[in-house]
Amino acid sequence: MKNTTIYIKNMVCNRCIRVVEEDLGKLGIVLESIELGKAEIKGSLSEKELMQVEKVLLSGGFELINDRQRQIIEQVKTVIIEHIHHEKEKPESTNFSDFIEQQVGVNYFSLSKLFSSVEGITIEKFIILQKVERVKELLIYRELTISEIAFQLNYSSSAHLSAQFKKITGMSPITFKNLRQPPRNSLDEV
Repeated sequence: MKNTTIYIKNMVCNRCIRVVEEDLGKLGIVLESIELGKAEIKGSLSEKELMQVEKVLLSGGFELINDRQRQIIEQVKTVIIEHIHHEKEKPESTNFSDFIEQQVGVNYFSLSKLFSSVEGITIEKFIILQKVERVKELLIYRELTISEIAFQLNYSSSAHLSAQFKKITGMSPITFKNLRQPPRNSLDEV
């Protein structure tokens, strides 16, 4: 019996994987594997089971993707999110567009055209937006300097990171970091 692969929108973290895995398990669905944006189910699903899956995913804030073009776009997003937010490594000798093409298995020019037409932004803009979100997370954690963050996210310099961050958010990384700093109590108040 052939396995069924389903594509799922809005899976962006490991917690999402656990939630989807638990929800599908409650329906008695046995998974072969699960990762961001995709689950492989042992065997095939009836139309009724597919409707149950769709319903349980919606209740968890996820969405079943049936359209092949949307599936491809979600694959592109997943590759980018895994790389930027979950620090999945890509080969050093490969540029990001080649890496995406290899991971999705579709020519990058075609991916870029499809992504832009459906999402309304380019893949490059999506990457920048994801990087800015990751910079925000790292600034809030306060464990890395801006230079270290720039290095971790493959920016050419901390100045480049700062300029891109300001262009997207309207403020510098330092201003953002200071806004997020909780007020400190004096030692007398502790």
